[in-house]
Amino acid sequence: MVTLVAMQDSKFLSRRAAIALAGAPLFAANDRVQLGHIGVGVRGTELFNAFKKAPGCATVAACDVYDGHLTAIREATNPNLPVTRDYRELIARKDVDAVVIAVPDHWHLAMAKEALAAGKHVYLEKPMTWSIEQGVELRKAVEKSGKVLQVGSSAGSSPHALKAREVIKSGALGQVTMIRQSNNRNSPEGAWVYPIPPDASEKTIDWNRFIGPAPKRAYDPKVFFRWRCWWEYSGGVATDLFVHLLTMIHGVMDVKGPKSVVSHGGLYRWKDGRTVPDVMNSLFEYDGFLADMYVNLNNGRQGQPATIMGTEATLVFEGGGPYGAKLMLYPESESSPVQFYASQGWPAAAREAYLKGGESFKRSEKKPEEIKFERAPSHQEKFVEAARTGKSLVENAFEGFASCGAAALANLSYRNGKRMGWDVESGKILES
Repeated sequence: MVTLVAMQDSKFLSRRAAIALAGAPLFAANDRVQLGHIGVGVRGTELFNAFKKAPGCATVAACDVYDGHLTAIREATNPNLPVTRDYRELIARKDVDAVVIAVPDHWHLAMAKEALAAGKHVYLEKPMTWSIEQGVELRKAVEKSGKVLQVGSSAGSSPHALKAREVIKSGALGQVTMIRQSNNRNSPEGAWVYPIPPDASEKTIDWNRFIGPAPKRAYDPKVFFRWRCWWEYSGGVATDLFVHLLTMIHGVMDVKGPKSVVSHGGLYRWKDGRTVPDVMNSLFEYDGFLADMYVNLNNGRQGQPATIMGTEATLVFEGGGPYGAKLMLYPESESSPVQFYASQGWPAAAREAYLKGGESFKRSEKKPEEIKFERAPSHQEKFVEAARTGKSLVENAFEGFASCGAAALANLSYRNGKRMGWDVESGKILES
């Protein structure tokens, strides 16, 4: 078992206390942003590695309720890294400037609010909150705190999405009326059936801290390591996978959020005690266009991450990864000025005269074009910069709420068996 070390005051405390102006940046030009990681499991480890590549920051403390995760983070940093099971101890540290939260969804609100109240900037893994109501509450807390909260759905920083937004705004697609997106998986890992470490027990896992605000239940290591499979801790495929796609839509189309959604799905295969569906298809209604989105945990055949269809052209995110490997533009073919099919049944003379109007038309097939884009700063680099300046750069609390709220609305439609609407500004839910 990991031995938990005592928390100590930061040597940077005097520097920070000397900054008197309200709203002033907390960091001098050459200072690093010191991070405390809350949750260093699967996604938390990925975030630790991502921040390790971002210049100007460093991990100074970590928290997790499984001792094995704490051992692993010390192995990745140094054996004396301060660690704890209690996130409040980490938030109270004077040498922590910002926290990186990667924990089950049902803990997001409490941890983020407490970190903001303690004067920390917050990088909060998606979805922003477990429910729409919690999202409204956290937005208010961010506004009150004056701190930066960035949601960790990296579509907002994806160079693919940034370039796609530029292409759409140029008018190259014409009027966009339909977007189709998918994310399919067909493996136990893809369905969140993660392995259980051999040392997992009530001695190495703080079960009560894991449960926290959720309903009490007996210790179950499957629930602990596969928590995304239960409604009490997660929103399933919608809040885990739809959120990325929703964030992309909102960014490239420059919209706040959908007006309504209708969902269908079911638990068809992974009947391992989970309560969330393994197949889900949702149709989101926006002003002027529809977005058809689905996840299938029972088949690995991938469509394209996103296909954006306009009257003049189609923009496709192609290849591997959640945002594709490249952007392809497929122009629409020109239409003939006369209609051969629809003029059948006309009197011969009338039809012949009509068709002569198209004699000079030469159909030209426009070739597909790959849209090039340059590397953009990573989502983690943007957070470090935001923490330095005190100004949100991407995926702020409102944008994070719009995406996680839309995903939660899809779940409400699925669970209630009806079309659901909402007001994205207020978060008020409207049954349709």
